[in-house]
Amino acid sequence: MAKSEPKVELAKAIEHTLLKQEATRDQVKLLCEEAIENGFGGVCVPPYYVADAAKYLEDSGVKVVTVIGFPLGYELPAIKVEEAKRAVDHGAHELDMVMNVAAFRSGDINWVKNDIDSVATIARMNNRKIKVIIESGILTDDEIKKACAICAEVGVDFVKTSTGFAAAGASVDHVKLMRAALPKTIAIKASGGIRDKAFAEALIAAGASRIGTSSGVKIVNA
Repeated sequence: MAKSEPKVELAKAIEHTLLKQEATRDQVKLLCEEAIENGFGGVCVPPYYVADAAKYLEDSGVKVVTVIGFPLGYELPAIKVEEAKRAVDHGAHELDMVMNVAAFRSGDINWVKNDIDSVATIARMNNRKIKVIIESGILTDDEIKKACAICAEVGVDFVKTSTGFAAAGASVDHVKLMRAALPKTIAIKASGGIRDKAFAEALIAAGASRIGTSSGVKIVNA
């Protein structure tokens, strides 16, 4: 019994992910079936497939997660808000929005705060979780700290490392940095390039409580 407990804990932390541009409905169905079979905490799918995933996962306890402003994040706030509203209507439990790194790097911090708060408001109004993807792999340490401070000020549920579409994904050092910079009330989701159990467990040990990966089945059965 003792040996099986870490596996169950890791499985519950995993959001089984399929965000490829060419993803098909059959692949999303398989993703959901695998999530149920392996006891994953959630699946992360494109907005187009949220309603399908909600149907496949009905009464399973597996959360439906989708992305907002994905993968680059520089849409106008009104576009992200509408996308968030539709995702909620279609059955999403959690929203992973991409921070506007373009505005952030340009020093337009008020824009970034408003952008995050606009989507967070939709999440709060509908009792949904909001995660903010800061794309840590392309930020400096100081920028990661600043992004975390913005997220803390707005009051989001999670800060997420990466989209998985940038040049670099999650790292143990960045998760540690984020954990130190964030209040305990804000959790961390690590994603991007997580393909084996050892790395997933190292990220959890560093402070992540969620793991976004397309290699969930391989990880929990390693």
